[in-house]
Amino acid sequence: MIEQLGRKSLFLVLLGLCAVPFVTTTEGLVAGILFSIFLGNPWAVESSAWSKKLLQISVVGLGFGSGIGEVWSVGRASVVYTMVGITLTLVLGKLLRKIFPSSPKTAALIAFGTAICGGSAIAAMAPVLKSEDDETAIALATVFTLNAVALLLFPTLGHLFDLSQYQFGEWAALAIHDTSSVVGAAAAYGPEALAVGTTVKLTRAMWIAPVALGTALVLKSDKRAKIPLFIIGFVAASMIHTFIPQFASIYAMLAGVAKQCLVLTLFLIGAGLSKSLLKKVGFAPMALGLTLWFLVGSLTLGAILAGWIH
Repeated sequence: MIEQLGRKSLFLVLLGLCAVPFVTTTEGLVAGILFSIFLGNPWAVESSAWSKKLLQISVVGLGFGSGIGEVWSVGRASVVYTMVGITLTLVLGKLLRKIFPSSPKTAALIAFGTAICGGSAIAAMAPVLKSEDDETAIALATVFTLNAVALLLFPTLGHLFDLSQYQFGEWAALAIHDTSSVVGAAAAYGPEALAVGTTVKLTRAMWIAPVALGTALVLKSDKRAKIPLFIIGFVAASMIHTFIPQFASIYAMLAGVAKQCLVLTLFLIGAGLSKSLLKKVGFAPMALGLTLWFLVGSLTLGAILAGWIH
């Protein structure tokens, strides 16, 4: 009882520290991972639910930091290579299943999660594919683990390859699975990277609905997927920023609060990475997910460095 109370108290202290401006997204994620692995998350279910809500609130808040013209320009420029990237990733995922034998539905979910928007895409596609709970859980665990690695690894690689903030934002959005890790990695790299990464990733996330609809039609499934509402909220916030400019100081404050909410979000996400979750994945799904991610990340980085994506 006392031990449980101590864990809960420490969890709340760390969560509170993540609200302090000098704590970064990377530090929040690492603190959550270490706490979960070594002490165990006393509120695992609640952490998962609140991380999703905080992420959505944070993304909408970040919209106040960008004008709608910038959002439109970056989003429009990313449409073509987003379509190419999604198609290529799904094809590669299908081919890799022959090398790393996995359940067809698990492999498909991992491919969809890598191609579009991580856990959100998997959650949307699972009912369309009529996957079993364990197949969905394995796909989510695979993508979740790679997300944590990406958030820590990508900023270092970005500096190693001397990427500009704009280039890094594009790369993070196209090569990292979930919106939370894209935004977290981009925030660690710089403000321009954050603006570009968020916009390109949300543009990519909008493909959840048409891809799920197309899959449902092919499979003759009665399930449908919708565009996440927080994407609409992000665009609405950007429009308010543009068309009601007299409250610029308030918008800047809201964007700043949103950035710090991301630290809280990533702490909660990190706290969900437990030993039991890692054991659940298994070799073949993780090898498939890791290989697919490596190929997508490498090809995308090469295209950016060659100037094909700009």
